[in-house]
Amino acid sequence: MSTLDVLVPDIGDFTDVPVAEILVAVGEAVAAEDPLVVLESDKSSMEIPAPQAGTVKELKVGVGDAVSEGSALVVLEVEAAAPTASDGAGAPAEAVESPAEPATPPSRDDATGHLPVQSSLDAGGVAEVERGDVHAGVLVLGSGPGGYAAAFRAADLGLDVVMVERYPILGGVCLNVGCIPSKALLHVAKVIAEAETAGTHGVTFTKPEIDLDALRTWKEGVVAKLTGGLKQMAKGRKVQVVTGEARFTGPNMLAVLGADGETTTVSFDSAIVAAGSRSVQLDGVPHDDPRVMDSTGALELDDIPEQLLVVGGGIIGLEMATVYDALGSQVTVVELADGLIPGADRDLVKPLAKRIGARYAAIHLETKVDKIEARDDGLHATFSGEVEDAVFDRVLVAVGRIPNGASLGLEHAGVHVDDRGFLPVDAQQRTNIQHIFAIGDVAGGPMLAHKATAEGHVAAEVIAGHAAAFEPRGIPSVAYTDPEVAWVGLTETEAAERSIAYEKSVFPWSASGRALAIDGADGLTKLLRDPETGRVLGAGIVGPHAGDLIAEPGFALEMGADVADLGLTIHAHPTLSETIMLAAEIADGTITDLPNKAAIRAAKAKTKS
Repeated sequence: MSTLDVLVPDIGDFTDVPVAEILVAVGEAVAAEDPLVVLESDKSSMEIPAPQAGTVKELKVGVGDAVSEGSALVVLEVEAAAPTASDGAGAPAEAVESPAEPATPPSRDDATGHLPVQSSLDAGGVAEVERGDVHAGVLVLGSGPGGYAAAFRAADLGLDVVMVERYPILGGVCLNVGCIPSKALLHVAKVIAEAETAGTHGVTFTKPEIDLDALRTWKEGVVAKLTGGLKQMAKGRKVQVVTGEARFTGPNMLAVLGADGETTTVSFDSAIVAAGSRSVQLDGVPHDDPRVMDSTGALELDDIPEQLLVVGGGIIGLEMATVYDALGSQVTVVELADGLIPGADRDLVKPLAKRIGARYAAIHLETKVDKIEARDDGLHATFSGEVEDAVFDRVLVAVGRIPNGASLGLEHAGVHVDDRGFLPVDAQQRTNIQHIFAIGDVAGGPMLAHKATAEGHVAAEVIAGHAAAFEPRGIPSVAYTDPEVAWVGLTETEAAERSIAYEKSVFPWSASGRALAIDGADGLTKLLRDPETGRVLGAGIVGPHAGDLIAEPGFALEMGADVADLGLTIHAHPTLSETIMLAAEIADGTITDLPNKAAIRAAKAKTKS
């Protein structure tokens, strides 16, 4: 047996042509002339075929990679040297024969259908290693939204899946101590706030009585329904779950230390690392004091502090501030940046900053917490600048999260982990080790559950041999504060930093009947468009239900729609969703719900002429 490098043939004057699709997977048998890869120039698509029959040994490229004539695409294992073959455009696919390997890859195990476990290549070739106590066609490390999505998608595609989770309950941070319980409490906070506002409409409620035990039980019930559902879905899909602290011990082996002190070894053909992240801890803060909380501790609702300091004015900090403010705490927010929610455009944050600025005890921007000292009478905080020292009953530290990549023993598998704990991946979620993938927080990019879920689907599909890649045009971000703040795609801040030309149209919710009726007049909907093509580049929304509304412009962005398409789509009236249509009408010069500046300018120009 020998190996054959399939190269990009003569494709004319084209260079740096993107790989549009990978049509084969490692281990797949192909016949001569079977298409392997699709290249797509700005003028045409072309399939690069197999020069002869063989087995795919290695993929040299991923979707989105740029290639030119002579670039290596695929390594085939063949029985003889390859004759040249013509691709669909009439150009021969080039191939270079390599020396025979000392050993050939083993065939699939008839009993399980997956490839026997192998160690990495060395001077002695490919050496088989002993199977672990449990073997997986696909190992998924972590059961959060990315992990369980990857595991369930892989199982649905017919793969043998083992999911390893360090806690006895599935769901990861998001379901257990993050997204879901926080949104449950934010719903309660919204109800309390609406009851307060109703007093200005002639409907007065008495001050709410907070039963923390009952509230905590309800929140935990919401979580239990979802995590219980995950357990049943894992069982129904025959996904085996192994519980314990996991460490890689080799390129195809994992050791899992259980709560009983027993270690279970799990061997695998492919692995998906979905190990998530943890809260950042600050120097000078006594994190071992029970009065100092991270987001997990804040969600436990041990009590309602009279004075609460929130360190960090980002999404997590402000969401928890929203909850505790509604429950009765006097909240002080300290943020190192010059504005709240630093990732969002300032016009989106302005209505939120105005509301909480009037409600909270204080909001200190461009301020650093120098030290927090734990004393019997409270937590004494010292700040930078001219902000006076203060005493708080509790402190919530919410200054970001760091990935868990550095604590998994990945060096034993040969996987590269950067200095911050991230695992660099390609468009197919592969790490530098071809059979090990990474998704979610450990893979870099925004640390969002919905991003992890999408990446999990891609990784599972790639392992199953499907042509898939993670190439979103926009990933929505949402702060579930009061009001909500949401954005997707290009922001004005990013456009300025990257010198990207854009035009914007903004519809103020003060002109929306629906918004006025639900006390959302401070909201707005903003669309950014390409000045030449009119295509949607990004969008931002602030106001009630902004997190739900952002899906429509996100869909338009993904589909490459023009802003005019949004304006021509008939929306129900009166709704908040029609503010998207109305913002598009402003851009298109067809708005009738506001003075039409474009029409006024045109009329003035006509008069002058």
